[in-house]
Amino acid sequence: MKWMSVQTPQGPRVGYIKDGALQPVDAARMQDIVEGQPWRDAGQPIPLADVKPTLPFAPRNIICIGANYRDHCIETGLAIPEKPVVFAKFSNTLAADGDAITWPEGFTEKVDWEAELGVVIGQRAQGVSEADALSHVFGYVAANDVSARDVQLGEAQWVRGKSLDGFCPLAPTVVTRDEVADVQSLGIRCLVNGEAVQSSNTSEMIFSVAFLIAYLSRAITLEPGDLILTGTPAGVGLGLKPPRFLKRGDVVSVEIDGLGSVTNPVHGAVARG
Repeated sequence: MKWMSVQTPQGPRVGYIKDGALQPVDAARMQDIVEGQPWRDAGQPIPLADVKPTLPFAPRNIICIGANYRDHCIETGLAIPEKPVVFAKFSNTLAADGDAITWPEGFTEKVDWEAELGVVIGQRAQGVSEADALSHVFGYVAANDVSARDVQLGEAQWVRGKSLDGFCPLAPTVVTRDEVADVQSLGIRCLVNGEAVQSSNTSEMIFSVAFLIAYLSRAITLEPGDLILTGTPAGVGLGLKPPRFLKRGDVVSVEIDGLGSVTNPVHGAVARG
């Protein structure tokens, strides 16, 4: 199923896509669906043209994996990791499809894109095996791990350069696990102003989704609604010759086969405070 949170003329609704329309359900929020709470259809299907997609859900935690594609490591000069590189983004980074990407004036001059597969946890995972890991997944979502490279790489930890407001746009749809035959065989792309800058496949990951869930769950109890971003392939602006970064007027899109896309205009530096 493809789940969405939307704004309708009657207010916010949660539903799933059926026959080209949104079938509303009686759940108050997507988190209820992710947690496996019972739900029923509620009302008539609504044409997708009559709804405005919003942030699909609000993750409890956003756990990120860095350097998880070999070609991305090579283009950015990072060592090929022997173990997953783990960091975090915070909830202030969440943005919906169509939201503008901005950053504080004078804070960064190197804002970059990162097409990523997002994994939504649906069942508690604590010390799970790799063989059992995917059974704890609710679904998948396309995401953009927007990054301020000069800040990220100029400090000992990546968090501040990765956690600016709105630096984690999510696609409108969360696609349930049963609709994805092989999560390690999905085309993943990023386009800037319509130009394909990243084009790869999740088969190129160094550490698979199942491995990452098992690895993380040994130390961190993963709960329903947690979001894992699984790394980005080659083609980021930092790795281009010469490097290229987002600027006011750009439009950046991330798309993953079967999961849909998230597109955001870039409004650039803005005064804050």
